[in-house]
Amino acid sequence: MLGLKCESNAEWIARVSANPAVLLPDHAHCEKKAALNAIGFINRYPEKMELVSEMSELAEEEITHFRMVVKLMTERDIPLTFDQGDPYAQALHSMIRKTEPEKLLDKLIVSSLIEARSCERFSILSEHASDEELRIFYKSLLASEARHRNTFLNLARLYYKDDIVTPRLDAYVEFEASIVSSLTSGPTIHG
Repeated sequence: MLGLKCESNAEWIARVSANPAVLLPDHAHCEKKAALNAIGFINRYPEKMELVSEMSELAEEEITHFRMVVKLMTERDIPLTFDQGDPYAQALHSMIRKTEPEKLLDKLIVSSLIEARSCERFSILSEHASDEELRIFYKSLLASEARHRNTFLNLARLYYKDDIVTPRLDAYVEFEASIVSSLTSGPTIHG
């Protein structure tokens, strides 16, 4: 299950599949923020060439996904709304340590978990979205989301020893599960 401890609940599935006009703008903002996150890694850690290379590719792919979502919204006459923020991602970020080298590790782990949860949610949408076009669209994104999750974990394991990565990842997986279990099941990607 992509290293996640819990699955999304049925209430989320019902709400999100019935609300593409809320889901799609939120999804567009998630893709935009994923691209910005990748660029942020490049800005903060320019000396880490493996990270720079991976993040430049990831940023390009995420902005492509953003354009794909916006195109789908345009075809459905759904406007791009103001970004209301993402309480799920904000909660995960609250646990990031403030000093290096721990900060980079935490940022990589948080990014991997966000990608893993997005992949899990896209998989659900590929089966339960309100119409066939959306099911096909979300299925087309699954492989890249899983790859992005692995990219972040591979970078964590490149820059840190496994005996440092594993316990921190385990702690975050527990924390992520507690966040997901307390979500309101809103019709958003991480709702």
